[in-house]
Amino acid sequence: MSVFRNVRTRALLVSVLIAVVMTVTGGSLLIVRDRVRRHVEADLSADLQHSLVTFENLQRLRRESLTHENAVLADQPRLKALMTTNDKPTIADGAVSMWKVAGSDLFGLADSRGRVLTVNMQGAQPSDTLTQSLEQMISAPRQHYIASDGRLFDVSVRPLYFGDEIQGTLLGYVISGYRIDTDVLGLIGHASGDDAAFFAGGKIVASTLPATLEKELSARGSSLVPGGQIAEVSLSGRKYLAMETDLAGEALSDLRLVVLKSFEPADQAIQEINQLVLLLGVGAVVLGSLLMIVLSRIVTQPLETLAQGVQAFGLGDPAHRLPENGTREVQELSNAFARMRGEIQANHRALLDAERLATIGSMASSVSHDLRHYLAAVFANAEFLSSSNLTARERGELLNDIQIAVDGATELLDSLLILSKGGAVFHREPGSVLRIAEKAISLLRSHPEAEGVTVHLDCDDEAGACALVDAKQMQRAIYNLLLNACQSTRSTEGRREVTLSIKVKEETIELSVTDSGPGVAEHIRGSLFQPFVSNGKQSGTGLGLTLAGAVAKEHGGTVTLVRSAPGETIFKLTLQREFSGRDVKVASEHISQRM
Repeated sequence: MSVFRNVRTRALLVSVLIAVVMTVTGGSLLIVRDRVRRHVEADLSADLQHSLVTFENLQRLRRESLTHENAVLADQPRLKALMTTNDKPTIADGAVSMWKVAGSDLFGLADSRGRVLTVNMQGAQPSDTLTQSLEQMISAPRQHYIASDGRLFDVSVRPLYFGDEIQGTLLGYVISGYRIDTDVLGLIGHASGDDAAFFAGGKIVASTLPATLEKELSARGSSLVPGGQIAEVSLSGRKYLAMETDLAGEALSDLRLVVLKSFEPADQAIQEINQLVLLLGVGAVVLGSLLMIVLSRIVTQPLETLAQGVQAFGLGDPAHRLPENGTREVQELSNAFARMRGEIQANHRALLDAERLATIGSMASSVSHDLRHYLAAVFANAEFLSSSNLTARERGELLNDIQIAVDGATELLDSLLILSKGGAVFHREPGSVLRIAEKAISLLRSHPEAEGVTVHLDCDDEAGACALVDAKQMQRAIYNLLLNACQSTRSTEGRREVTLSIKVKEETIELSVTDSGPGVAEHIRGSLFQPFVSNGKQSGTGLGLTLAGAVAKEHGGTVTLVRSAPGETIFKLTLQREFSGRDVKVASEHISQRM
């Protein structure tokens, strides 16, 4: 499911719905196409069967008409008299006039023994094969079709009697027939819209097909429709449904009728239906997509607004607008989140108030001792000054003690103001970091915590240790780092040493303070630079490292704990010089003139 991890809900919903619509539309198109094709094939099959029935009915009507004409001719006295002559030439001459009266395509007379005496045929001379076929038909009265010389005839044979048919004398036979050609087969095509072809001896003797298709169909012969069932065939790229009937029982030789139904009109209808369904499908996809986009906006827009509200709240914006509309579930979720957001804000305010009170309490606890110490010193020394028995020297010492106490209290208050970012304002100007460090060490030596501690100062470039600094604040930061180092060495037995090393670089100055103390406790290393954090010191507010870090930050640098191990703890203060090395000489001269 990681594929959908970065997909927006609206895009996923729209994509899924469009895919569903396209799938349903495509499936419907295939189903409709298959159903239409099956229906068309069923209709074509029914048409083929209807065509065969139509042909049989037409043939039956024509044969009945032909039989009736033969019966009329057989009753003619003139024809009976002609047959009684038994003279073949006379009969042949008289048959011509009778043939013209009958108007049939084929007319013949045979004697009582079934021998053909004369045959007349439209458009060609009768062959011996045709004569023999007619004689065979006389002996097989149930057969009606004769295929001879590439022609197909439907023939009717009527006995000719002198007198009635029961007691009269058989004089011969009257033979009449009509040719089954394109015109006759056209009646089938006109009635059903089909094509038809007669096969005799494996060759086409009559058809309604064009010459090219007739030739191709004739080449297939008997393998056209195996089993006499309906089958699909292709002629010159055109599809047909074919059905055939065997007429061998009504003919002297192999005779088959093949009826062909073209798929072309049906294919055109199917294609039109496909285009219509496809057009409707495209319209459904477009309309469905628009509806789904609108629906997705109704469903997902509130969700996106809610997600933006959650994200904004996570980034610290509690006033971001939450969705006011949408589905019932979205509204319930939005209301639940609004309640949760309100509870979190209330709890956060309560927590801030508690932390603020705790911070004030911690600060008061840490600062109160030093402030009381300074105030007690001021009060005691002021009380001593009220005595009239003091010498001028003693009064000067008492005033000096009062000044030291006042300076200490002021220092403490300034530190608090710096940490609160609401008090001290930094004024940076060119100054010597080395000179500032020397002053910090000088002040440190008078502090009780530095008693017995050896402080070393190393600088790799005394002339180049210049930077844009607030001298007072930087001195305070260095002083606090050195004082923190001195306090750390108090629990050390043996040597108590603190070393301040200054390294000058192109853009920065690094001050490293190394002490010989036991190192920083593991449990306070993560909060070492936070206010009021100390490790069991008897005095101090826990603001020294915090103040040093704040001053270093204002100078574009940092204070970090580089190493902490028994016997060697290193803090490093880094600050930006704010001018290049080529300006060092000018800055040094300026600083020397001031000093």
